[in-house]
Amino acid sequence: MKTRFIINPISGTGKQIGIEHYISKKFDNYDLYFTEHSGHAKILAKQAVCENINLLVIIGGDGTINECLEPLVNSNTILFTIPCGSGNGFAKHLAINTNIKKALTSIKDSSIKLVDVGYVNNKPFINVAGIGFDAHIAKLFSKSIKRGLLSYVLIILKEFFYSANEYQIEFENISKKVYAYMISFANSSQFGNNVKISPLAKINDGLIDFVIVKKFPKWKILFVLYKLLNGSIHNSSFVEIIRCNKMKINSNNYLVHLDGEPHIFNEQINITILKKSIKVLTPNG
Repeated sequence: MKTRFIINPISGTGKQIGIEHYISKKFDNYDLYFTEHSGHAKILAKQAVCENINLLVIIGGDGTINECLEPLVNSNTILFTIPCGSGNGFAKHLAINTNIKKALTSIKDSSIKLVDVGYVNNKPFINVAGIGFDAHIAKLFSKSIKRGLLSYVLIILKEFFYSANEYQIEFENISKKVYAYMISFANSSQFGNNVKISPLAKINDGLIDFVIVKKFPKWKILFVLYKLLNGSIHNSSFVEIIRCNKMKINSNNYLVHLDGEPHIFNEQINITILKKSIKVLTPNG
């Protein structure tokens, strides 16, 4: 099996530094590239598909994976990820070991699974996307020099007084207004770091969990955070989950994040799902 490794050297807190030496001891028939700028991972992934590379191993975070999605959709190249980002939601959903050496070793004891890919106005995501507070935080985090969980948490605390917004949503011949802090589009269960926005989400059911976090009293923020951390947010009276394969959203602000990467749209957003469209290697057991 011909394998290509793509390493994002600035992803997360840098635990991937020196990993190429470990790879050289454990693998044969591979090549390896470091990303050099934003968008470079997409170029490398496209080349891998064109060259009929069997397995593409992404060493980085959810943002690096997101860059590689478009060329991989409906291709024969299999995706595997080594979690080295700030959140690693996709890897954690697939139960990939956060120890990068153990994660690499698990490649040889893994199985291929076909998983869904979501789209927001034709831009793909594979883990979680969203509009509102999570997109606002993603934009601020993208500008932060410091990476990692602590930096992310500090930004959230500083934005404590973020206001809820009105959204017009349409799905399954239903149209209604919701007043919410955010609407997350969950293909998998979590943002990362075991913060589960939709604990029951399945990555291969052809559906997106639209998680509407409604306006709630600020003094209840700790209760909401607790439910996010213990995997029970779906039971909160402030949360509504709509499970369907497409939705239209109109608002006065079209800042959206895709797997943690911020994007600004200029019009109504259309969220859809492409069922079982990427081959992913997942650890056995």
